[in-house]
Amino acid sequence: MASIGFVAMIAILVLGLVLPNFQVLGQFNPDQAMEQAKAVATGNGGPGVEAFNVLDYGAKTDGKTPSSINFIRAFKAACNHPGKAMVVIPEGEFVVGSILFSGPCSCEAPLMVQVSGTVVPQGNTVTAEGAEWITFQSIDGLIVSGKGTFDGQGEKSWKSKCKGCKRLPASLKFIKVNGAIISGIQSVNAKGFHFMISICSNLRIDDVNITAPAESPNTDGIHMSKTDNVIISNSRIGTGDDCVGIIHGSTNITIENVDCGPGHGISIGSLGHYDSEADVSGITVRNCSFTDTDNGARIKTYKSDSPSRASGIIFEDLVMKHVKNPILIDQEYAKRGSSKHSKVSIEDVQFSNIRGTSASKVAVDLICSKASPCKGISLKDIDLHFEGTGEASIPFSSNCTNVKVSYSGIQNPPPCPP
Repeated sequence: MASIGFVAMIAILVLGLVLPNFQVLGQFNPDQAMEQAKAVATGNGGPGVEAFNVLDYGAKTDGKTPSSINFIRAFKAACNHPGKAMVVIPEGEFVVGSILFSGPCSCEAPLMVQVSGTVVPQGNTVTAEGAEWITFQSIDGLIVSGKGTFDGQGEKSWKSKCKGCKRLPASLKFIKVNGAIISGIQSVNAKGFHFMISICSNLRIDDVNITAPAESPNTDGIHMSKTDNVIISNSRIGTGDDCVGIIHGSTNITIENVDCGPGHGISIGSLGHYDSEADVSGITVRNCSFTDTDNGARIKTYKSDSPSRASGIIFEDLVMKHVKNPILIDQEYAKRGSSKHSKVSIEDVQFSNIRGTSASKVAVDLICSKASPCKGISLKDIDLHFEGTGEASIPFSSNCTNVKVSYSGIQNPPPCPP
């Protein structure tokens, strides 16, 4: 028996040597993957990589000819390749309709997608019910990297904001994707969300540019649900809704070195919108800046009878520049059915070293639920100053409802009365 165990150990060590750097014994190495993504951006997939250029599958760069089927053929060939594979979208303008890039893939992980060109939507294509514009699905090991642009041309389809309006397609959706890097690309004027992430794990989004006008409806920069272990870093997001929106079932999310604005800030929620929502936990937002946004650090929930929990949340080292609501917990964001109070539990939330300017006289607004008061809320070194046109007689202040807050360090505006 001992000899069998020794042989098994040797086999494991050998496997660790021969498996690709991106994935050793099923473990995603984000640092190695990030270095590989930088090389992919330049068209260098590494030794032995087979390139699958969409041009070789009939795609056209004229900005007029539909190339959806050509993109799909290139992806399928790469996905089924027995070795290392890279889909190449070269310089030029490509027109595509709704596309599903679906695995599982048999190529050596990660499947690489190098984007240099501009991709625009096919104007006369009706998106299938529930489909997005471009979807990556059921792929273990993925790199999407380059300096290319996905231009959703949302300005052609945006309508006035209204309750009950059908959500427009997201530009890029990642669902059931595990171990992925999205790096360097640009998303412009998405019809709906720019990036939509669901049921994924081990993702890094780095150095992306997301832009849409402040008045564009429901154009969240990055919207995620039911997803674990994500790092969003070194990116610029300015849009018409949340720069980053984190909803039910999202855990272990880190957002750092992100410039947000315009938009609605970085939001946890809305929570309590659906029945039997999974909890949200382990969220860290650090070293980010907010410029001319409606909100800064925000948690929002519905008044609903659907119980869930949001906990282990850190907002730290943030700079606010003329932000309407720099620090906001809003458990009265919206109402679901006949419920009078939110049943979402908000616990263990730290706001630390948040500084800059507020466009409103109430810079710290903590509106918690009577049915489920917030617990473990702490504010440390808050240094905000009013920069707006409010009445001089109204003091610069904090508001606290159904919550007891612990304070330390600088507190400007002054803390709520005990």
